Amino acid sequence: MKNDIQIVDYIKATDPYYLQMTTNIDTFDTFFFTKQHHHYMQQALLEAEQAFMEDEVPVGAVIVHNGHIVGKGYNQVERLKDPTAHAEILAISAACQTLDSKLLSGCSLYVTLEPCPMCAGALVLSRLDRIIYSATDPKMGACGSIYDIIQDTRLNHQIEVIQGIMENESEALLKKYFQRKRK
Repeated sequence: MKNDIQIVDYIKATDPYYLQMTTNIDTFDTFFFTKQHHHYMQQALLEAEQAFMEDEVPVGAVIVHNGHIVGKGYNQVERLKDPTAHAEILAISAACQTLDSKLLSGCSLYVTLEPCPMCAGALVLSRLDRIIYSATDPKMGACGSIYDIIQDTRLNHQIEVIQGIMENESEALLKKYFQRKRK
């Protein structure tokens, strides 16, 4: 990650949830993971499981505004024969329709895999406040692992990022999918 954001490793709490602290050095905002983050990531995982059942890469996303899910999606690239039908893009479209706005200020995206460059660009354009993702994408990640589009200060909007909520569950589903594809 760039110098303007630090992500502290997870500290396993006494309950089944994890506590992580993310600090943006410029604003000194600190976010604490709660059961609410866990709940919304579970909803994104349900979307990912739907993609898995439809033989799509199992990535799911939900967008939350004022405590309510306003958009959700799962990968549908194969079904729709559309290379842009990623979970994040479909969730953005649904949220914009629900909120009757092209901008998603005040919204958070929960997604099971780190967004790719296409999705990261769309998220910046939508003016989303925060991205919470489970698993890091070591081949196409654009939220800090390979690229850092969402924190690029040359762009007119930067997005807070929180990484690692339910990482093991998301990684397990992805591994199961790719093992099945290799058989």
